[in-house]
Amino acid sequence: MDEAIDALRTDPDFRPLIERHGHLSIDPADDFFARFVVSILRQQVSMASAAATRRRLFEAVEVTPEGILDAETDTLRDAGLSRQKTRYVTNVAAAFRDRGYTLDSFAGMDDRAVIDELTAITGVGTWTAKMQLMFSLGRPDVFPVGDLGVRKGMRTLYGDIGREAMAERAERWAPYRSYASLYLWQVEEDVADAVEEVRVVD
Repeated sequence: MDEAIDALRTDPDFRPLIERHGHLSIDPADDFFARFVVSILRQQVSMASAAATRRRLFEAVEVTPEGILDAETDTLRDAGLSRQKTRYVTNVAAAFRDRGYTLDSFAGMDDRAVIDELTAITGVGTWTAKMQLMFSLGRPDVFPVGDLGVRKGMRTLYGDIGREAMAERAERWAPYRSYASLYLWQVEEDVADAVEEVRVVD
């Protein structure tokens, strides 16, 4: 979205990031469910661990609601899912099957309503719901201040500030805070690589 990049380019802190990394985009997912599963795998683990589990899982089962629900628990565990994440991924699969979730299911809902809907699924917290807003639904104005990578980028640019101050500062980037978050993730190379694990689904 050119207008988002043009708006961020007026911020002197973002101009060099845009020049270095080019135009970054927020687009709806081709495979909503698979991207949701990848977000679950990324919860509270290292990038390397999540990437390895993702590869094994996608090789072991068909990553669809039916494929996950039909899989033996041992198959999911052998792919590297903990007992807890096995339950969480299964819960998400059941929600997609029972509620018929598609991208269109959320088209008429505002961001807060989407978060409320998704966090009603056991195992889906606010961070995961916001990742879906950004990377599955393509919403342009999400600021995941709970994300460690976003906070790292903010502190590199603005010093040791707290979450409340970060959220206040981010208001200047509305209505394009999702795009601002993409560039904040680029500030630290290891963070940028980790975000690709959420954005890219094999």
